[in-house]
Parts: sequence; C-alpha cells; structure tokens
Amino acid sequence: MYLTIKGLVLRVTDYNDRDALLTLLTARHGKLTVKARGLRRKNSPLIAPCQLLAYAEFTLFEYRGMYTINEAHSIELFQGLRRDLCKLSLGTYFAQVAEILCQEDMPNPELQSLVLNCLYALDKLDKPEPMVKAVFELRAATIAGFAPDLFGCHACGSQSPALLDLSGGALLCEKCRSSTTGIRLPVTPTILDALRYIVYCDPKKLFSFEVSKDLLDQLSGITEAYLTTQLERGFSTLDFYKSLIFTYEQ
Repeated sequence: MYLTIKGLVLRVTDYNDRDALLTLLTARHGKLTVKARGLRRKNSPLIAPCQLLAYAEFTLFEYRGMYTINEAHSIELFQGLRRDLCKLSLGTYFAQVAEILCQEDMPNPELQSLVLNCLYALDKLDKPEPMVKAVFELRAATIAGFAPDLFGCHACGSQSPALLDLSGGALLCEKCRSSTTGIRLPVTPTILDALRYIVYCDPKKLFSFEVSKDLLDQLSGITEAYLTTQLERGFSTLDFYKSLIFTYEQ
C-alpha cells in the first residue's frame, strides 16, 4: 500500500548506522512517524527533503505497521533559516511545539499551515523574530483549544482590562484583580489589540498588523508565558533560542 503526502519534518532521529526516523506534520494525517532508509549514507537522495524543517512530498509504503519512504521531493527548504542560527533555532522551537500539539492520525491542516506560514515569514518576509514568535505561540495555543477570552474583564465585563490571567486564560480589570489567584501579566491597550488580532484574524492575514519595535518583546514575552503556562511545560529549543539572543545582545 502506497501513500503520497506532503509533510513538514519536525524531528530527525537516528535509527541505526544507515537509517533514520522522521516525525512529519501532515495536514491529513496529523503527526506521522516514518522510516527513511539509507538517509545517513553519503549522497543519499533523501538528504535534502528529509532534513529538519524541510517541507516535501513523500511517497510512503507500509510494511509491518510502519511507513517507509519510497521517494521524496523537496517543496520548500527555507534556506534563509539555515543561514541564520537564531532563525533556525526559532523554527526548531516551532517544530517542537507542533510535535507536542499534534496527534497521530488526527488531521490538523491549521497547525501545519501555521508552522509553514511562520517559517515563511522568517525566511522570505524577514518579519521580526519576536513578532513571528508571538504569532506562532498564541495562534498555536488557539488551534490547540487554549484560546484566551479577550473580550473584557472576565469577572465584571469591564471593557478596560489591565491584566491577563495566564492560567485562566482571561482578562481582568484592576478592580477585579483579587478575584482569582495565579500568574497575571499587565497588558496595555496596544498589546491587547495585538493579542486580539492574532487570535481572531483571518489566517491569511496573520502578519498584517503593526506593533512598535519597543513593544514586540513585551508581546512575545506574554505569548510565551501564556503558551507554556497552558501546556504546563517548557521547551529545550526555546531555552536554546533565548540563550542565543542573550549572547548576541551582549
């Protein structure tokens, strides 16, 4: 039985001296683990389409309950990311989050589209890294069912909220800040507008908003805190990315 799919490589794991296992993010089948025979050999025709963050078309055959790659052809390799360590590490963070959020045999075209759009924004559109990071984190949380309630104060309905409750995923005004416990971060009207845009906008217009450079880092910090709080875990790839940023800023 042969299966032809388009997938994004989220992870490459050595299997033996010659072969590797790939974790793919696909639209129709969600997360898929496939075997790449001979990938670790020099001059393997699979090297380009089977590298981390490559988007390719794969022809697979099933044998004993596992899919093996018969042939693969690159669609997009995001070469610009591979020439920039910070962008590459940020893209790898996106891949790690996507691997956590998607499930085997569960279609997830929205998540695949989001990751591809964010990689494209880094590579081709040269969007600021904090902006792309913020868009990915909040939109990924939304796709996964953790969309925050951003319409007004969760307690009284005030249209002048000042805080985002990370655990509850809701806004609070200053008067109601003591009505819940947990970690809450301040949000300015400008930041709140950006958060609302990311959550509710058309997927094709994810990067059609503007935030001053001074506020991008704040926006990115809030979306990061929100995603990691909702998922109740950290990410090694995010730690590495942040260590690079810290190093380059010194």
